[in-house]
Amino acid sequence: MAEDEAAVARPQWPELLPWQQVPAAAALGSRATWPHALLIGGTRGLGKRTLAMNFARSLLCEAPDAGGSGCGVCASCHYMTVGAHPDFQCIEPRKVEDNGDVKELDAIPVDHIRAMIGALQLTSHRRQAKVVVIDPAEALNASAANALLKTLEEPPPDTYLLLVSHQPGRMPATLRSRCRRMQAPMPDADSAQAWLAGQAVAAPGNVLAQAGGAPLAALAIADPQRQRERAHWLEALSKPKTVSAVTLAARIDAVPKDQRKAMLGQWIDWLGDWTADLARVAAGGAPARNPDFASELAAMAGRVAPIPLFRYHRSLLRQRALVAHPLQPRLVVEMLLIGYRDLFR
Repeated sequence: MAEDEAAVARPQWPELLPWQQVPAAAALGSRATWPHALLIGGTRGLGKRTLAMNFARSLLCEAPDAGGSGCGVCASCHYMTVGAHPDFQCIEPRKVEDNGDVKELDAIPVDHIRAMIGALQLTSHRRQAKVVVIDPAEALNASAANALLKTLEEPPPDTYLLLVSHQPGRMPATLRSRCRRMQAPMPDADSAQAWLAGQAVAAPGNVLAQAGGAPLAALAIADPQRQRERAHWLEALSKPKTVSAVTLAARIDAVPKDQRKAMLGQWIDWLGDWTADLARVAAGGAPARNPDFASELAAMAGRVAPIPLFRYHRSLLRQRALVAHPLQPRLVVEMLLIGYRDLFR
């Protein structure tokens, strides 16, 4: 497959989420002054990609309504709906192999951006506009970011770039400064729980808390088997004197080998959220991520010294950053659990 085809994904067009409708309408109401580059930032799981895709559809629409939104019936809207618009590109950290398999990449390579720039120099197929979504923008490697910079400084006519970022602070300042910023809307807790309940999620309040208030992230972790596994780990952590590092670590080896690093990352996240909540409760607050274990955390809060707990939490953050490296997941779990148990001596 050609290099530019590998760089250009054609995803399906998703419906706006309920909490996005009013902010999206407000943004599209200023379509006449739409920036050539818009950076949509916010925590993972708010639907930033969905928002960007709907903006792309509206910008490409050949008969937008009075509010600037896509009509949904013109040829361009149809092409977006089926994921085949010739003037739309989606740049992601992935590559389509010659056999059709999709390979996930650690970063967006410069080849993807060069292919994108080449496509932008061509005449628009629909004579309307050209739109590019880059998701996530912080995944651009240094060379790709430098290549994109010139396009941001001197964009071709009728070209719009929509950059999606979970962590805008990780992007080069030179890129951020050339984009108009938009914070992705976050629903209030009641609205988010109602939406999750509509998706048949059990105990939506608990999974929403685990996801930090991000509804799509909550939906992704609501799987009952995943929730049972989490409960097993947290119940063990709630009894630090008797927690068995060897027994818990063995659960990592019980999953298929190609899933162990993902499981390790998930477990470190659980432990990080648990220790952060323990610090909150010890300081007189309430657990943010684990409200369903509030009583267990309260019983433990007086048994741990704040400074060692903070140091341990920082060590978890460092370890989480190393998950992609060649590690022995079982040994990492054992080490972290031994350190956790030592906090309560």
